[in-house]
Amino acid sequence: MLLFLNLTIQIDATMNTFTNSSRRNFIKRSGTALAGSFLVHPLAQALSLFPGLDRKMKLVLVGTGIRGLSMWGRDVVKAYSDRVEFVGLSDKNEGRMQLGKAYLEVDCPLYLDFDQMLRETSPDVVIVTTMDSTHHEFIIKGLNAGMHVITEKPMTTDEQKVQAILDAERLSGKQVLVTFNYRYSPHRQKLYELLQEGAIGKVTSVDFHWYLDTSHGADYFRRWHGIQAHSGSLLVHKASHHFDLLNWWLNSDPEEVFAYGSLEFYGKNGPFRSKSCRGCPHASSCDFYWDITKNEYLTKLYVDNEKYDGYLRDGCVFREEIDSFDKMAVQIRYKNKVQVSYSLTTYSPYEGYRIAFNGTEGRLEAWIKESQPWEEKNEDELVLVKNFGERSIIPVPHGLGGHGGGDTRLKDKLFLDPNQADPWRQSAGSRDGAMSCLIGIAARHSIEQGKPIQIQDLTTIPLQVSGRGV
Repeated sequence: MLLFLNLTIQIDATMNTFTNSSRRNFIKRSGTALAGSFLVHPLAQALSLFPGLDRKMKLVLVGTGIRGLSMWGRDVVKAYSDRVEFVGLSDKNEGRMQLGKAYLEVDCPLYLDFDQMLRETSPDVVIVTTMDSTHHEFIIKGLNAGMHVITEKPMTTDEQKVQAILDAERLSGKQVLVTFNYRYSPHRQKLYELLQEGAIGKVTSVDFHWYLDTSHGADYFRRWHGIQAHSGSLLVHKASHHFDLLNWWLNSDPEEVFAYGSLEFYGKNGPFRSKSCRGCPHASSCDFYWDITKNEYLTKLYVDNEKYDGYLRDGCVFREEIDSFDKMAVQIRYKNKVQVSYSLTTYSPYEGYRIAFNGTEGRLEAWIKESQPWEEKNEDELVLVKNFGERSIIPVPHGLGGHGGGDTRLKDKLFLDPNQADPWRQSAGSRDGAMSCLIGIAARHSIEQGKPIQIQDLTTIPLQVSGRGV
């Protein structure tokens, strides 16, 4: 145990030497100590990172793409400038950093060298919004330098990187927070409340089907998300949101995963292709043609800065290099024996999801139309049907802000009142981040290997059932 804890956390060495066999041996030798470090939700009581802090919290942001600059940049500056300040921005693209500084209206230095930024700015918190496959690099460096880390989902893209992050966090004594904003939306919170109250008795199975439309869904394949090496596939990048909701709603760890997936619509399946939409000879006949130059902000952020790194924000959705699945079906068995049937489709005519929880005393379901092509409503509806009883419609008003109000409530928790109570366990730490992306990682392995994958075989995390609600 002592030898393990004294290992220097270097990501390449960790991933190359920490095999599945050594993981199992480690659990056998030190299972009690390791289990104890994970049994308590890391942020269940309060998210007070800096008790008694008598100055503004110092933030640095690595990754100045649209997500970083909007959700974790400008929005934070506008709403919480009396509580936080940005002391550094970092990116491999010099042009995006320059634009980002002006967009955020902050006066802080810019760094191509992330390590130099940490040394010179000594931040309290590192915010990571880079390409998914690089999250681990910046998370681990931030932890090793003595900083707390806020990272966009997914926490990372494979099991070796998951393990390295958990090891680094344990040794550092700092915390990794994963930004699962979906937990904070009123509709999803109401589902959690009803399940914990036992509205349908003991939950036995879940049907969960997510549909991305031909606008939002296609956009993933225009960008780096369509390459598994960058995103871990949409089973990790996109579905980790959904898997986290399942883990949270069901209060249990996933145990076994079996999946099917294929690429049958985008990528090489297209009737024609080009490098990008700009200059495409098929623009007049392609349903997916998108003129990025009609958006002034995206043009300034991406098109004007292609010369620094070659990244094309308007890549062709039929590029040969695309290898992410565009249809996916996943079966999940939880440690509390709940069975889940999940699917993700990326070329639907509408956007939203259907979910149904089946229980010993009834059924709780919802059909959420996020793009709402048929009607505009200011609320979502849940349907509760009791066995041998009534059918009830439960209206849930939309929250203010993005993701059904989840974005604002999450950021308020982080920056406005970190000591506020968390009765619905909405704050998410590294364990939550690990379990959500491990389902997607296991599904990817299952598709490749044609067999069920045991979650326990992927990392040292002991699986558990919370014993609450469901």
